Amino acid sequence: MSTSSVTPLWEVFIRPRNGLAHRHCGSLHAADAQMALQAARDVYTRRGEGQSIWVVPSSNIVASDPSASAAFFDPADDKIYRHPTFYDIPDDVGHM
Repeated sequence: MSTSSVTPLWEVFIRPRNGLAHRHCGSLHAADAQMALQAARDVYTRRGEGQSIWVVPSSNIVASDPSASAAFFDPADDKIYRHPTFYDIPDDVGHM
């Protein structure tokens, strides 16, 4: 029996600094959440680039079906008010 079939898979998200969003940076196997956090720190933040780490069991992630993306995302195309692309954001605001 392989380790990957016994040890849960975790998805790792890192926030590089305050004000930015967490970004998915990879996956790892760990027995529990605490071990996953420690392993994520050791593997993905070796150069001090992390401000915050999230680990999520892969089995808890629900994703849309890529083959159904047209039907799933098309209804939003006709609602331009949901996409604030016509606002001018001052440079002083930073990451928004």
